Amino acid sequence: MKRRDALKSALALGVGAVALPVLASENKTDGTPMQFVPRTPPDAQPLKDELKKYPKCPYCGMDRSQFHHSRHLVQYADDLVDGTCSIHCLAISLSLNIDREPKAIWGADFGSAEAVKPMLEVDRATYLIGSGLPGVMTGRSKKAFASPEAAAAAQAKHGGETGDFNQALLAAYTDMARDTVAIRKRREERRRRTMENKG
Repeated sequence: MKRRDALKSALALGVGAVALPVLASENKTDGTPMQFVPRTPPDAQPLKDELKKYPKCPYCGMDRSQFHHSRHLVQYADDLVDGTCSIHCLAISLSLNIDREPKAIWGADFGSAEAVKPMLEVDRATYLIGSGLPGVMTGRSKKAFASPEAAAAAQAKHGGETGDFNQALLAAYTDMARDTVAIRKRREERRRRTMENKG
């Protein structure tokens, strides 16, 4: 599977390391007792009422309805599902669940005019990487488009490079260390301001 090959390549380069806490698994029979396991029950139809079933990103806590334009969702072969706010957090899920084969991965169609961006299979998406469009959980944006023409139109307006899902995923892993440092700084600044306002 191409996605699994891209993930293995990224991990071999050392860009898949994530400086976030790993939750202990309640299932200690899979040989990886410290592996994160999605906490929701198996779901054979993950796109049905997806934002209600998976309202918050399990890795950063962000509201997936608010970030509907960048959200991703992975269904593993055992029907466990992770709904994330972005490809950044999807990359974390894929790293922590390395022994769980993805059955399907979807991303939001940024080019859609619908009020809530519809999901599309990432293997059919064209990604715009590193454009002037704002990123979610990253300094370098990675937006999925249902059509290459829509991605090219956004590229003409905002810059960046087009690529497929594997290229966008590799970019997410490459950016992970810098993005994690930036996220920690922003959250520390937010905590500091909250404490000052209380005092």
